[in-house]
Amino acid sequence: MSEPSEREETVQEGTGGVPPDAAECEARIADLEDRWRRALADTDNLRKRVSRDADRVRAEERARAAAEWLPVLDNLERALEHAGSDPSSIIEGLRAIRDQALDVLARLGFARRDDAGAPFDPARHEAVATLAQEGVPEGTILHVVRPAYGDGEQQLRPALVVVAKEG
Repeated sequence: MSEPSEREETVQEGTGGVPPDAAECEARIADLEDRWRRALADTDNLRKRVSRDADRVRAEERARAAAEWLPVLDNLERALEHAGSDPSSIIEGLRAIRDQALDVLARLGFARRDDAGAPFDPARHEAVATLAQEGVPEGTILHVVRPAYGDGEQQLRPALVVVAKEG
């Protein structure tokens, strides 16, 4: 005859050598099923709460970002109101509004990058053309067609650039 397993020994020791009866087993099963259902309900409630919290945070962040742009919009409207006046003051006002918009992007974590003269990096740049240029190392950015905003994992968009080639 084989020796009793560790589990059988525990059952026999815990019950004085008498196996549990069917009623005890059913009561234990019912208790475990109840605990399982409660844990399942708690997990479902947690999932729903996390989803609601994430939706709330997204909505708050969208509202915060939109509020950052309101002064820029106000200034654009003021510039349009004065469109019939002196063109040089309009140009000066538009430059100030552009600077204000750049500041908003920087505060949101997406500062404008000046990549002219930097080495080409396909993770940060999109080459739209190559140009042979004497005295400039191959792979150097000669001209930025469209600037990039942000850096690293916080890149909003890459820069469109013209890159030097061997010539």
